[in-house]
Amino acid sequence: MSSPGAPHPSTSDAPTVQIPAVPPAATPPRTSRRRVFIGAAVAAVVLVAAGGVALYGFAGDVPRGTTVLGIDIGAKSKADAAKALRVGLAGRLDTAVPVRLGDKTVEISPAEVGLAMDIDATVAAAADGGWHMFGSRTVKPVVTVDAERLDAALRDDLGKDAQAMRMPAITFEGTTPKPVYPKPGTGLEPEKTAQAVREGWLGTYPLTVPIVEVHPATTAEEVDKLVADLATPAVSGPVTVTTNRGTVTVLPAEIAKSLVLTADKTGKITPRIDEKKLRAAIAKPLAKVEVKAKDATVAIVAGKPKVTAGTAGHEVDTAALSRDLLGVLPKTDGRTVAATMKDSAPKTTDADIAKLGIKERVSTFTTKFTGGLSSPRSQNIVLASKQVDGALVKPGETFSLNGHTGMRGYADGYKDAPTIVGGKLVPGVGGGVSQFTTTLFNASYYAGLKDVEHKPHSYYFSRYPAVIESTIFWPDLDFKFRNDSPYGVVIDTSYTSNSITVSMWSTKVYESVKTEWSPRRNITKPRTVYLDPGPSCIEASGSDGFTQDAYRVFRKGGKEVKREKFSWTYQAEPRFICAKKPAGE
Repeated sequence: MSSPGAPHPSTSDAPTVQIPAVPPAATPPRTSRRRVFIGAAVAAVVLVAAGGVALYGFAGDVPRGTTVLGIDIGAKSKADAAKALRVGLAGRLDTAVPVRLGDKTVEISPAEVGLAMDIDATVAAAADGGWHMFGSRTVKPVVTVDAERLDAALRDDLGKDAQAMRMPAITFEGTTPKPVYPKPGTGLEPEKTAQAVREGWLGTYPLTVPIVEVHPATTAEEVDKLVADLATPAVSGPVTVTTNRGTVTVLPAEIAKSLVLTADKTGKITPRIDEKKLRAAIAKPLAKVEVKAKDATVAIVAGKPKVTAGTAGHEVDTAALSRDLLGVLPKTDGRTVAATMKDSAPKTTDADIAKLGIKERVSTFTTKFTGGLSSPRSQNIVLASKQVDGALVKPGETFSLNGHTGMRGYADGYKDAPTIVGGKLVPGVGGGVSQFTTTLFNASYYAGLKDVEHKPHSYYFSRYPAVIESTIFWPDLDFKFRNDSPYGVVIDTSYTSNSITVSMWSTKVYESVKTEWSPRRNITKPRTVYLDPGPSCIEASGSDGFTQDAYRVFRKGGKEVKREKFSWTYQAEPRFICAKKPAGE
């Protein structure tokens, strides 16, 4: 037992370790404490200032101090920057731009040449420029322009400063190749022009567009090489074209007509065979190996439209032949090409016609003639009517009488009959066709179809309605009408021994089409003219001259919906007498 007052025994037998006490830290001098405080304060101020500068420099999407064309867009969001540009440039982007071309100044319309500022792209470029704390920064606008349209707008304004390039070419005189050598000119280079306009737009005016020397892409040496390697051997002999129905020979003269060795607008010559010229040149031999497709037709039978289905054809693929022919022309032997044959469908099928709404007669017009069917004049009228009978005019198409009949000559069956030449009646091939033209014109007129081209006679003939009549003369005078209705139109012709009738079959668009005439005015009397008698002299009794108006009146739903005015002044037709002028007159 421990005795009272003795130390309390430890619960562990480990020896006790004595740890020496650490003396308290020494208090720093007063001056050192001040320096620490000041340093901390400065660091804090620097951090605050740096943060403020960062906030100042990074305000918005676009760095502060950024301008475009003098407009400040800095420290703004992209949307606000774009808005600021649109407001600041209002009215400037659409204003005509003066451009200096040599010694003259012209104006271009930004809209016409595609000149525009891409505001969003300009703002994006400004936003990507990085940030800065102080100063300013100018960003160029992103400008677009259509170089081709700009070039076209300025090219005609060059005047004496323009000197066209002489384009290289190889032409043929018969079968002899004739080189045309290139020559440089002065003018505009589209990309350089576009660059000048992009960089100068909305800056100092007028813009100056450089006038430069321009050179054709094909050189004189290359022209000579083409003559030697292609043009000369091309016409050195015929080319044989083989088909499954026989052979076709393409002669040197036909090759010369279809081989194209002219330059494009840059002056580059790319040899090619003109497919249309080739087909025209060898049309006769092609006809022996081809079966032409036939279009579906419409005829009026027993007072109703009757459709005859078209038939397919089998013809030479002249597009492929043109390519293959070009491949053998440099050769002087082995000049044989195997043609590719292809099926050809009718351009118009019975299914096409069924959709055109040809169901009723919408107009008809008749004129009278004298002399019976034995008269050459009557025969010309009937022949023209037969050529036109059954013609189909689809919606939007224009019918041309000259285009449909072609030249009306002796070989086509036309005969000499009186026609007006030089103000008097003389015999002429196809005389009388004007009467058919007038009849056709009136049928299209009363069908409500669009008048495209017609010319009344210089003298008035009582067999025709005044003003609304038409003459024709190959190739200078034609008669044309356009089918401006949504339906197809079929021309139906018929004749008797003293009349010609033209009817139009379609679907009626108007309730009625009628004519109202004004009174005749400015009436003049005929004079008497004596002509040398002979077989070519044709007498005429003469007629008054006058001016008159005719109004084509369209009605639909019981109301007038349209009115068209036609006016014409007829000369007084002289009284022609085939005799010597009596003494004293």
